[in-house]
Amino acid sequence: MSQDSEKFDALAHALESVVGADAVRRDEPMSAHTTFGVGGPADLFVTPATEDELIRVTRACVDTGVPHFLLGLGSDLLVGDKGYRGVMIDCAGALDDILLLGDPRETCEILCEAGAAIADVSELAASLGLTGLEFACGIPGSVGGAVFMNAGAYDGCCADVLESVRCLMPSGYVEEIPADQLEMGYRTSRVRTEGLVVLSATFKLEAGDRSQIADRVAELTEARQSKQPLEYGSAGSTFKRPEGHFAGKLISDAGLKGYQVGGAAVSTKHAGFVVNLGGATAADVRAVISHVQDEVKRQFDVELEPEVRFVGEF
Repeated sequence: MSQDSEKFDALAHALESVVGADAVRRDEPMSAHTTFGVGGPADLFVTPATEDELIRVTRACVDTGVPHFLLGLGSDLLVGDKGYRGVMIDCAGALDDILLLGDPRETCEILCEAGAAIADVSELAASLGLTGLEFACGIPGSVGGAVFMNAGAYDGCCADVLESVRCLMPSGYVEEIPADQLEMGYRTSRVRTEGLVVLSATFKLEAGDRSQIADRVAELTEARQSKQPLEYGSAGSTFKRPEGHFAGKLISDAGLKGYQVGGAAVSTKHAGFVVNLGGATAADVRAVISHVQDEVKRQFDVELEPEVRFVGEF
């Protein structure tokens, strides 16, 4: 057995002692954990049940030098067909508590663990008559992922209502960071640029008119259903919005709607989405993305930057 194999097996046993043997799986197919529905096996797939377990698992990976990745609900993520060499830490498997702090008849806060679905937080807020998170009603990611990339839609984003984030810092310590110190921008934040681990997030919301909030959620839901290819696996919007342009329009104007490689294609419903029509591989998806980038650059001299993150071996 090589020294690397010995180190990896020792880590696996150490993680089992933290989360239990049932919460550590070997060679877990990532196709079951991504919204694209593609991706090869992760060497280890670990599901912590508490914040303390998440901290201890992360620290163990750092201390042993084994690569690790914090996984939410698997949106905005393309895992290679050869899988991930290291530890996938599943934050959405159990770390999904949502807690109301205060009286919803006035300004109050909602505290969410990192693995909670941001759409569930939006739904709870709407049901309580709290306004500010309507934009997130159809976003398919976790709270941790939403903070990581400052997720947004329909003229709203996390930075608008985020109060603070509890993070595991690269130093190994836990800190509560006010939102105004997170340097949140378009699809970015200090969480992303500095490799912070979101443990929980607190949103500050205002009391609003329940019927107006419900109407806005219904309006946004109808817009998504009518304009986006929700019937297929995807990672949501594939590309960031280039300055002065809209990615979907550029792709459509380039004549790329329906462009297909294997089971992956540019959606004919919304050109800003690359979708899995069925049986796609990660290589198919990546090939479509690369071709779209090349053609938009060739035809319009505009660089399209993927919003999707590429993880693992392709």
